[in-house]
Amino acid sequence: MAFEANREMPPVVPCHCTQCRKWSGHFWAATSVAMADFRLVRDEGLRWFRASDTASRGFCALCGSSLSWKPDGRDRMSFSPGAVDGPTGLATGHHIFMDEAGDYCRVSDGTPHYPGDDEA
Repeated sequence: MAFEANREMPPVVPCHCTQCRKWSGHFWAATSVAMADFRLVRDEGLRWFRASDTASRGFCALCGSSLSWKPDGRDRMSFSPGAVDGPTGLATGHHIFMDEAGDYCRVSDGTPHYPGDDEA
């Protein structure tokens, strides 16, 4: 899979919710882009599955990489900055769902931490 994002991306947000921990094996960090600014260049290996009643997750069936999260009814998609080739210029903005973080996870990177979704 290959894609392009035609706008500056917002800071990376690590999500510690149970679903993201299960999806990634730890926490899942993502940036996002409006769908109008996203272009899929090559979809080889890209597969989607329903992660919940409200969102789908994209992954690479060839290498197993966790790639994206797309909420229903929103014109925005989150994706892993680790899927971007080369430097991203991104920084971590804040952590969400810290109330669901693994008991082994201690974050001390100086960024804000929210117990749930930062939009709540």
